[in-house]
Amino acid sequence: MNIEEQNPLEQERKFQRYKDVVEEIVEEWAACKPINPTPGSTKPSGYFRLTNYLLDYLTLHHAFPTGVHAMPEGRDRFNNLEPSFPIDFDSIIGNRTLLA
Repeated sequence: MNIEEQNPLEQERKFQRYKDVVEEIVEEWAACKPINPTPGSTKPSGYFRLTNYLLDYLTLHHAFPTGVHAMPEGRDRFNNLEPSFPIDFDSIIGNRTLLA
């Protein structure tokens, strides 16, 4: 089952369940990254892709990803291509665990 096949209410409940831990992880990752040079940006490039990827992954698998995953290419708000980039989830997840 992929994310689009889940019941929308169940999907939203799962997103809310994982939202805080995802925000914590992504904020820590972002702390050592330069801000995206696009005018008006306040976050590093890839911030929202990583957030969405991790929320989707947790919602589908109910577990943190492990190892290195490639974040998909993306588009900024001006439709400029942002390249894919690798994320080592073992290093950014650390010793965190999910509550049952």
